[in-house]
Amino acid sequence: MRKEYLLYKLSESAKEAGKIENSLFTKYNVKRGLRNEDGTGVLVGLTNIGNVVGTQRMPDGTLKPVPGKLYYRGYSIDDLVAAILKEKRFGFEEIAYLLLSGHLPDYEELGYFKQIITEKMPLSQKIKMNIIDLEGENIMNILARSVLEMYNFDDNPEDTSRDNLIRQSVDLISEFPTIIAYAYNIWRHSRMGRSLHIRHPQENLSIAQNFLFMLKNEYTELDARTLDLLLILHAEHGGGNNSTFTVRVTSSTGTDTYSSIAAGIGSLKGPLHGGANIAVAKMFDHLKGVIHNWKDKDEIDNYLLRMLKKEVYDKKGLIYGIGHAVYTISDPRAVQLKKLARELAAEKGREDEYNFLELLEDRSIITLKKFKGPNAKEVCSNVDFYSGFVYNMIGLPSEIFTPLFAMARIVGWSAHRIEELTFEGKRIIRPAYKNAITEEMKYLPINER
Repeated sequence: MRKEYLLYKLSESAKEAGKIENSLFTKYNVKRGLRNEDGTGVLVGLTNIGNVVGTQRMPDGTLKPVPGKLYYRGYSIDDLVAAILKEKRFGFEEIAYLLLSGHLPDYEELGYFKQIITEKMPLSQKIKMNIIDLEGENIMNILARSVLEMYNFDDNPEDTSRDNLIRQSVDLISEFPTIIAYAYNIWRHSRMGRSLHIRHPQENLSIAQNFLFMLKNEYTELDARTLDLLLILHAEHGGGNNSTFTVRVTSSTGTDTYSSIAAGIGSLKGPLHGGANIAVAKMFDHLKGVIHNWKDKDEIDNYLLRMLKKEVYDKKGLIYGIGHAVYTISDPRAVQLKKLARELAAEKGREDEYNFLELLEDRSIITLKKFKGPNAKEVCSNVDFYSGFVYNMIGLPSEIFTPLFAMARIVGWSAHRIEELTFEGKRIIRPAYKNAITEEMKYLPINER
């Protein structure tokens, strides 16, 4: 038997061994994907950090769709964003302080916190050389390896005391933008033959401003404010999203911060989680080419219906950016982002594209409802529907769309890790799996198989 055939045989055997009948999940009352039959998540813990609301439980036990709400430490994201936009200031650092500490900072606390972040943004020579030495095509993979390597540059990496967790969290929040900017510029230099520009973070700039400065130097004030909003909207989304849950699961074992955060990065890297905005951006580029009249609802509806029937595009039967596991009537993050997207499109002279995307959003929801039937659950666009287009207008390459998600979500990951390790009565997270093999197998000697 040739080695190549053995690997093929192993693959085919693994495929057969991995088959589990869908009916068994109902038989044993197992919640696939930790989801209830109504689509809600199975409750596995308690948190004081984020709250994601898309439905309301009625007295008869049924779920009523409601406009989406997102809360950070009890504060509505709508109220937080409205205050920051009204005052025309950068707010991601303030949100980071809120999520880490549990309360909004006063003027002095915020000032000192920003100073600490600015001081910690420059990377040590060891970390910079490590990024230069790392090879690879995927910035998320480079980010994960950089985080793991940071363990070796930490004088106290295994200490899980609250003081040390806060110190490590602030370090990571400060350094993620620099790591991502450097990693992309080094990758672009090595793979695309572009000039290598390593710009150091500047004092008196926000995280959003510094990131744009380090990545590409030139940006407008609206570019920076829009990126700041995106970071705020992506900073936290409850303990049940896959990457945050990964961080909590690994943290419950008592492992070090760098191992836990690297695991979260690995989860976010998946196309069903952090890579969704890239899928929307690719779909939008495709639709701009195949839809001849961007204002013709019938032409748009017909093509979207063919997509759902798996006849065109990638033939997966999906309209990317439409639908969410929790939100039904609206995703509050998409609502907020859409406002600045319109303003940014006007600045960039891309109103036609924005109007087309807005019409696609409306027609996608209508077409999907018709396709699924009258009993289908309420759907809305999610934050990914507009984020890829916004990143593109800012001038950000698709290679860093998902790393930008990580740059924001490191705040939520850190807050959840601290909560997991500091609340009383903590236990290692260990869910159960029901074994579907019901008979005991009899061992046969190797010469009898």
